[in-house]
Formats: sequence, C-alpha cells, structure tokens
Amino acid sequence: MKNKFRIISKISLVLIYFVIVAGAIVRMTGSGMGCPDWPKCFGYYIPPTESNQLLFKPDNNYEKGMIILLDNKSFFVAKNDFTSKDSFEAADWEIYSKHDYVSYDPVHTWVEYINRLIGAFSGVPILIFSIISFLYWKENKWIPIISTLTLVGMGFQAWLGKTVVDSNLATYKISMHMVMALIIVAFILYLIFASKTNYKKQAYNHKFYNILTIALILSLIQIILGTQVREFVDEQTKMIGYQKELWLESPTLNFYIHRSTSILVLLLNGYLWYINQSKSLGFNKLKLVIYCVLLEVSTGIMMYYFDFPFLSQPVHLVIASLLFGIQFYILLECLHKKRENKLA
Repeated sequence: MKNKFRIISKISLVLIYFVIVAGAIVRMTGSGMGCPDWPKCFGYYIPPTESNQLLFKPDNNYEKGMIILLDNKSFFVAKNDFTSKDSFEAADWEIYSKHDYVSYDPVHTWVEYINRLIGAFSGVPILIFSIISFLYWKENKWIPIISTLTLVGMGFQAWLGKTVVDSNLATYKISMHMVMALIIVAFILYLIFASKTNYKKQAYNHKFYNILTIALILSLIQIILGTQVREFVDEQTKMIGYQKELWLESPTLNFYIHRSTSILVLLLNGYLWYINQSKSLGFNKLKLVIYCVLLEVSTGIMMYYFDFPFLSQPVHLVIASLLFGIQFYILLECLHKKRENKLA
C-alpha cells in the first residue's frame, strides 16, 4: 500500500487545485450565495433547477430544512417533516435567519453546487492517504502527523465554507478560506516530497535559501492582499454593477501595495533564477516559477488597464496559488539538501 501513497497524494493535490479553480469561478460569476444554506442547497442534496421548485406547493411532502421562496421576499425553512395543506401555514415554517440574502438564480446555484461537489470529492483521496500514512510511522512519523493534519484541515476548510455562506460572504472569512486552501496545498506537497525514494542532483546555497524563503512569504502576502483587492472589487460590483471600468477608479491602499509589490516579486524570483543558473544548483522548477510570475504580472496588467477581461480574475488567482505551491516545493528540495550537508 505504501507504493500507492505518493500517487494518491498527487491526485489529492490536483483535486485541491481544482477546488481553487472552482472557487475562483464562483467568485468571478458572483455565485457565492447560489446555495443559501450548507451543506445542502436549499435543503436538497440535489438543488432545484427552476425557480418554481422553490414555490410553496399544496399537498407536498417537505422535509426538515427544505427552503421555499415566499413572494420573492423571504426564504422560509421547514421546521420538521410534514405534508403541506392547501395553503401556506406559518406554523410549519420559520424565516431563514442566518443571513438576509434572498435570491435564486439557477446558474449561480449550480456553479456553487459543483464547487461544493468538487470540494467533497477532493476529501476522498485525503482520507485514503491519511489511513495509509500510518504505515510510515516507524520510518518517518511526520508523514502520518501531516496526513492527519491535512484531513483535519479539510474538515476545518469545510466549516469555514459554511461560515462564509452563513455570513453572506463576509470578506475576511473568504480570505481565511483561501489561506487555509494554501496550507492544505503545503501539507500535501510535503507528503509528496517526504515519500520520495529518489532525489535529484541539486546543491544547497545559503543565499539562495534565504531569498527563496523571503520570496515564498512575499507570495503569500501578495495572495492575501490580492484577496482583499478582490473583496473591494466585489463591493464595487454590488454598489455600481458590472461597469468594469469603474471598479478600480478609486482603489484602496491595498491595491497600490499589491501592484507595487508585484515588481519586487518579479525581481526576487528573477534573482533566484540567476543564482540557480550561475551556480548550477539544479533547481529546475524555477523555470515554472518565472513563467507563473510573468503570467501573474500579465493578468494583473490586463485587469487594471483592460477592464477585467473574461477569466482574467480566476486565472490570476489560480496562477498565484500555483506559484506558491511550486516555490514551497523548491523550498522543500532546498531544505533536504541542507540536511544532507549537515549529515555529510
């Protein structure tokens, strides 16, 4: 079973990135409240496809938690299982009070629902590798420990998703949700690296290691700043609608910090590439880092100067997440070489 551990870990990593992609599309389409409740959607395991499915129906079997939209003004949730009578009776229902969002759009509902399905599906390989990981207990106790933390992290991430919905997309909770996704990515990357049996020929350089650490921290800060800029754009969308040219007309300080820091990100990673090439360190994944940084800068320019072209927002977020993951994996490679040098 141990020979399957690394394969399953890689599958889980791909699925987590699919979750990040799906989450980015949810935000781009404004579908975050497509399902007003959690973990079900309007009280159903499979959500409605038409608005008339949310209307009150006489002589209909309702289960506890099912939601109806009454007069397009309020969501009402069934208190218990019951069969409705000829007319709506308030005693059987209570107003859905976790938030005041009242709307139904089938596209938003299904975008959000598919996002949740991908999230739930991604937990399956994590559960499997967490069980298998205990075969490594004598060899490397950190593998089962990190595996268990990953599984717990997925549960915490699901709970965070619930709080995001219950809060009607509170901005700081969305940022927490994103950071937790990156922590899970880091955990899985550690497991993939720690379960390796063959290592590439690479060399440790202290200066390279220090700059790489700074670059990784800076990437994380940039992602957090980026989510805050995105939150500002979301608020602008609610206020002025989809007039994209006005979204960043009067941006906050976070935007200017985020934009200016991107130059530092480019310079730092470019310098890392130079050190790696000039000293023949062998960290070949730095090419991917440079590609990611260039794509990040390009999509950032497109959003600001060309009024948010289609898919530019989710691509910007996903590339940032990939950049973080690649940098973290290179850091693991670097730390491995550092330990080898100490043992030599």
